[in-house]
Amino acid sequence: MKKIKVNLGKNSYDILICSNELNKLGPCLKRLNIGRDAIIVTNANLKKLFGNKIERLLVSNGFSVKFETIPDGEKAKSEKECMRLLNNISKIDTLRRVFIIALGGGVVGDLAGFAASVYKRGIPYVQIPTTLLSQVDSAIGGKTAIDLSAGKNLVGAFYQPKLVFSDISFLKSLPAKEIISGLAEAVKYGIINSPDLFSFIEKNYRKILKNDKKCMQRVVYKCSFAKARIVEKDEMDNKNIRVVLNLGHTIGHAIEAAISYRKSYNHGQAVALGLVSSVYIAEKMGLLTENNSRRIKNVIKNVGLPIKLKDVSLKNILSAQSHDKKFIHGKNRFVLPVKIGKVIVKESVPEHMVRDAIQKLYESKKR
Repeated sequence: MKKIKVNLGKNSYDILICSNELNKLGPCLKRLNIGRDAIIVTNANLKKLFGNKIERLLVSNGFSVKFETIPDGEKAKSEKECMRLLNNISKIDTLRRVFIIALGGGVVGDLAGFAASVYKRGIPYVQIPTTLLSQVDSAIGGKTAIDLSAGKNLVGAFYQPKLVFSDISFLKSLPAKEIISGLAEAVKYGIINSPDLFSFIEKNYRKILKNDKKCMQRVVYKCSFAKARIVEKDEMDNKNIRVVLNLGHTIGHAIEAAISYRKSYNHGQAVALGLVSSVYIAEKMGLLTENNSRRIKNVIKNVGLPIKLKDVSLKNILSAQSHDKKFIHGKNRFVLPVKIGKVIVKESVPEHMVRDAIQKLYESKKR
């Protein structure tokens, strides 16, 4: 088991990365002393796959366990589902010391973390990420949120977990599409500040796509370490440091909003398209060499992520992008690559340049 400490003073916590070591979860939770009554927020499929095992392990360590099942997909992050979850937690929380366990991917983590942040002005929660995307990115850093019809993650809070328990054995249950989706965030970290991670993915993407244990552990560790170090410097995203984590997400989130979070493009695919659009903007501004541009687009394509867009309205993407919470005083703000391992933040990117970058994503009619 590998451990990464996220140093945030009183909000510090560990990220534990392991394989087939769920039996250590109970003792880890005991040491945290966050309560004895676990409310596990998860979806029906994960409850069926892992619920009995996790419940048995926790009960054997002195915990009581209740499950709260939420729908699959982004629809779980609605206002309605959030209020339903909070009301159900209140019914369980009678003379108990409750804490929340988020068992699932990014959607589960976002909703469960947000519920933990607002219920009784904050109760402890633990992240047990079960997807590659959540293990390398969303489970770390304390960003919690639900969606509004106008856009994704518009209601949220910074609220750090007490522990992130990343067991890569969960990844065996994932379809190939979910592994591929998570690789978008891994590629992002390579571009931001880890050229060795980027090169590792370039050289080993076939093994990674086959869920090779050693490769997966390295990818999860490298990404977790990279994010932990960024979050430590800018926990509340107010020092213009953590903003680099938004690489690919400005247009990526706009694509998701434009399709109303349907399954035609999942989060990783949308982020990949956002990465490609950031490459186009950086090229147009003379910030990125042709060689680096080609390497980024090639690795995205090689891991099975899209570099072309279809069946989404350009008008809807631009409209959704205008609602993006990363706008500052009415000015857009983009994270752009200048080389593999380094990015910069640019404000007020000309609208025509943004439009052209999105337009370049579309597949030609001849295809």
